[in-house]
Amino acid sequence: MSEGATTEPTPAEDLRTTEVDLGGLVNVLATHLYSTPLVALRELVQNAHDSHTRRLLEDPDGEHRPLIRVRADAARRTVAIEDTGAGLTEPEIHAYLATVGTGYTRMLRELTGNQELIGAFGLGFLSAFSVADEVTVTTTSHREPQLGHRYRSRGGEHYQVEPVPARPQPGTVVELALKPEHAHLADEHALREVLARYCVLLPIPVFVGEDEQPVNSVQVPWRRPVPGDQYAARMRFATAFGRRFEPLTAFPVPPVQGEGADDGATDAVGLLWVQDGGTYGSSDNRDLAVYLRGMLLAEDARDLLPSWAGFIGGVIESNRLTPTASREDLQRDEHYRALQQALTDAIVDGLYETARLRPAAWRRILTRHGQDLLGAALCDERLFTLLADDVPVPTSQGDLTAGGLRAAGGGAVHVALGSGGGFEEMLYRAMRVPIARGERYAVLPFLRRYAQLRGCRLVELGSEQGNRELFRDPERPLPPEESAWLSGALADRGEQLVPARFDPPGLPLVLVPDREAELKARIEDDQADARIPSAALRLARAFTARTDGEVRARLYLNLACPAVQDLLVAYRAGHTGSATAAGLLRSLKVIMAAASTGPAEGDLGVALAGIGTAVSALTAAVPAGLPDVPDSPGDLRDQA
Repeated sequence: MSEGATTEPTPAEDLRTTEVDLGGLVNVLATHLYSTPLVALRELVQNAHDSHTRRLLEDPDGEHRPLIRVRADAARRTVAIEDTGAGLTEPEIHAYLATVGTGYTRMLRELTGNQELIGAFGLGFLSAFSVADEVTVTTTSHREPQLGHRYRSRGGEHYQVEPVPARPQPGTVVELALKPEHAHLADEHALREVLARYCVLLPIPVFVGEDEQPVNSVQVPWRRPVPGDQYAARMRFATAFGRRFEPLTAFPVPPVQGEGADDGATDAVGLLWVQDGGTYGSSDNRDLAVYLRGMLLAEDARDLLPSWAGFIGGVIESNRLTPTASREDLQRDEHYRALQQALTDAIVDGLYETARLRPAAWRRILTRHGQDLLGAALCDERLFTLLADDVPVPTSQGDLTAGGLRAAGGGAVHVALGSGGGFEEMLYRAMRVPIARGERYAVLPFLRRYAQLRGCRLVELGSEQGNRELFRDPERPLPPEESAWLSGALADRGEQLVPARFDPPGLPLVLVPDREAELKARIEDDQADARIPSAALRLARAFTARTDGEVRARLYLNLACPAVQDLLVAYRAGHTGSATAAGLLRSLKVIMAAASTGPAEGDLGVALAGIGTAVSALTAAVPAGLPDVPDSPGDLRDQA
């Protein structure tokens, strides 16, 4: 449009009304709006609850015993939801029950401000058509207790209303003639299981069949003081609600005061607990249910919990969270974000409370979830302060705290970057120092943070700096000729011989894989691009850019070892047995490397055969006429 142009008004006669295919709309809303047909039960029980709330608002002085009863008839393939609430007049049936998007509940909440009313969109009744071929509603309004009406519809597009005798008392019965594929809902045992979770926070009792005990009879500890031990009441609720795992401890979610959600204020209350479920670093057992005005809204709202809290379960309720139209998820608005922060704070505060007041539970949590807690401590400074000296770290000598590692290491914390095995494992055991398993989840970054916090030395075995601390330079460098001979006799392709001194002196050599070269080889694999996300590949390649990958392992030769010293003496003297002795050491290296997690360059079969060859060569040099080999050390002493 050119500058200064004006828009001509559209003539009124050109305006048209958008046509709506009601049958198609009903099919979309009833069949595709909800993720599971069980939502139909939730929506209809919710409508029954709101009918009771409406009656109390409109007739506060009337005699009214609220209850909801759900019955199933497997033979007839029906489910019926009955309430003793407000009921409907015939005009209300047409205005609200049979009009998509119009809800009396929403209008009543806007007029009265009552937050106990659940409904919001006027769509819940349509969910009945997702499970039922036909829906029948029989109702009597408390305003017209002498009249009864029956609504009947197949598919939701067309309906009829007819007069019927009034019910004995005001209220409504919604009967669902289930579709064949949903016949399993006509099972009262299944209904008890589903409704016990959906309705656990509803203040109105919900019964199944002719049960005398409501499915929502469990006491809600954060709503009113429970007689006796409050902690015991929390644990009872957590045990009843958290059906998958036993709770190890439970702590409350208090409301956060403030001027508004932008300031972090939230009305949400509830209960969180630490689950006795397997969490091994990458697993995620977060389990959070969210209730809006007492009715289950989101069965799995794990994103409200921090990502590091894979061991937390819980239930919360709020009146301020905004549901989506399906009422199965939440809008990610300022109330949602304020609740995320409130739940993080509640977990941290709850863990502090457990560590301070319940040492037995705290020990179980540390034992069960030590791996997860290592990662959690890195995500929240408050948790690191709590866990730094308590959380167990996997080591070569079992689980130890970082403080225990430090004490056993003479003031230094030793951590292996590889997975151990072979020579490395032998070396660590010979050092008699516990070595943290740096390849395990979060161990290395946690210990780096710990060393920084406590001002202690961290020895990273497998890194260039860590190896320099462990494998010291020799007192005098080897002559190039000797170094070249030893390299040819002992090292295989991809191995670099490094003369050094290290403890214990009885260990002649140690083969240490180059961890950067290992990573480079993995990411340069032909299939790496298909397995690893491009962003991760870029980061890994940047990390390994300083190595060309040619040196895949370093063979540290211990010049402090008497056997190595004797080997060098023999080589310098031109002794013919020096090559045999070197071959024996090389076979030892290959056999030990085969026990490691990394592949060995040398052939294991050749190495084993080499030991036999070396022993034969050495025994062939024994002078004739020596006494037979004694049967026992005692025989040897006698002959001496």
